[in-house]
Amino acid sequence: MKYGYARVSSQTQDYAAQVEALKAAGCERIYSEKASAGSIRGRPEFGKLLKVINDGDVLVVAKLDRLARSSRDLQNILHELKEIGCGFVSLGESWCDTTTDVGRLLMTIMGGISEFERSLIRQRCDEGIERAKRKGTKFGRPAALDPSQRRRVAERYAAGETMAELAREYEVGEATVWRALQ
Repeated sequence: MKYGYARVSSQTQDYAAQVEALKAAGCERIYSEKASAGSIRGRPEFGKLLKVINDGDVLVVAKLDRLARSSRDLQNILHELKEIGCGFVSLGESWCDTTTDVGRLLMTIMGGISEFERSLIRQRCDEGIERAKRKGTKFGRPAALDPSQRRRVAERYAAGETMAELAREYEVGEATVWRALQ
């Protein structure tokens, strides 16, 4: 049996064109929803689909981005479908068809390329962070208290004021005052 899955990210969008394409592709049952591409738990219709799909069935989507938010997410979903014994077809990406030998080969190749691309991106990010650190770039949120405020907080605390009083005075949390005293 062919199952279709249509998804849009927001309530203002419409998935009618996806449903139409899935019907034209021969899908007998279509699950559709308006939800972000986040976790499967945030997509109840997709969860229902995974519960009814069986060995020999095929899941069809209009485009890959309607199913997965990243190549890793796609690989995880495809692995889950493979465990069930289910095929997968994307109408928008003709190479993405796990019901054929060539499609499975291309999915394996694309998965390897995606993994390679992720490692290159991670490497470039790490190099950029190191370069920024060498230039003296500060990372993280800016300090809530500047050095002179931290000094005054320490003096006032030593004079007997409580952390709660100082936090109210400087409009920060007690944890910020505690860190300033360290």
